[in-house]
Amino acid sequence: MTTLSPKRGLPLWASILLALIVLGLLAALGAFLYFRSLFGAAGGPAYTLEVAKGETVSQIGRELQDKGIVKDARIFRYVMGQTGVASRLKEGAYDLNGNMTVDQVVKTLDGPARIPVVNVTIPEGRRIKDLPAIFEKAGFDKAAIAAALNDPTFSTYANGKQKNLEGFVFPATYEFRPKDSATEIVKKMVARMETEFTPENVAKAGALGLSVRDWVILASMVQAEAANNGEMPIIAGVFLNRLRDGIALGSDPTVAYGLGKDLPELDRSAGDFKIDTPYSTYTRQGLPAGPINNPGTPALQSVLNAQRQLADGRDALYFLHAGGKIYVNHTYAEHLRDNDLYR
Repeated sequence: MTTLSPKRGLPLWASILLALIVLGLLAALGAFLYFRSLFGAAGGPAYTLEVAKGETVSQIGRELQDKGIVKDARIFRYVMGQTGVASRLKEGAYDLNGNMTVDQVVKTLDGPARIPVVNVTIPEGRRIKDLPAIFEKAGFDKAAIAAALNDPTFSTYANGKQKNLEGFVFPATYEFRPKDSATEIVKKMVARMETEFTPENVAKAGALGLSVRDWVILASMVQAEAANNGEMPIIAGVFLNRLRDGIALGSDPTVAYGLGKDLPELDRSAGDFKIDTPYSTYTRQGLPAGPINNPGTPALQSVLNAQRQLADGRDALYFLHAGGKIYVNHTYAEHLRDNDLYR
């Protein structure tokens, strides 16, 4: 005799089968709903994803799962692959948040990347020793920057001739990425300086009897001496005339550099100007041993376009600053007269 269900009048086996079918459907529905939920928002906080060169979708998926941007890295990888975004993904920063669905995350990653940059300004006339502190304030590793700046091999013109890149780092405002290495940063600044060394400019320097390095050395002296850009061609003319005539250049900033001092620290009474160093243009004739700072375009161009004569046609051989003005003369007697009058 067949046993009937007390409630439905069904055979026991049919009731069991029905229950199993219902349970299976509920399990399938649950699995479907769970799977579908994996495509939904993960609920994490806002997060900026920085995609680096060579980074894989698998690495990115794990990062986004850890940060609560996607629920499951495998679903993220699947959608990235199915939509083709995986092959189009670009370096840069993407602003995401945990309220986005996987489709929205992938769509954002298929859009334009925001390139995070740090602006760093190198003022004209700064020495190599001054630059690491500037980069430290911008968030870069001070020691690493210092090491790179002290490697002259990055410049053809400094290599084998000096102990660092003094003179061959171009002063300007640069955009760097936060993850740029010290080597990348310094090479970029050196490369920018070398754009000044056009064939035309190098030929002009050669016509003055200057190598590229000589040109930079002289420009660094002009940079240190001039109160403004307008004075630069005048000062360059004085130095070029004195070089031609074999007169010591007598530039105070070269003395300071050779002694490892800043210009205001020079002490004539202590004998600073009598101390002989390879950079002193008081104790030695000719150019100092190397650049004394990093000159900008106006200083570099002033050497190539120097103003070498006074209004009366005589050569300019002496200059002095006094009262916010520059006084230029041909003879030492005139120079002493202006010292007495204006200083």
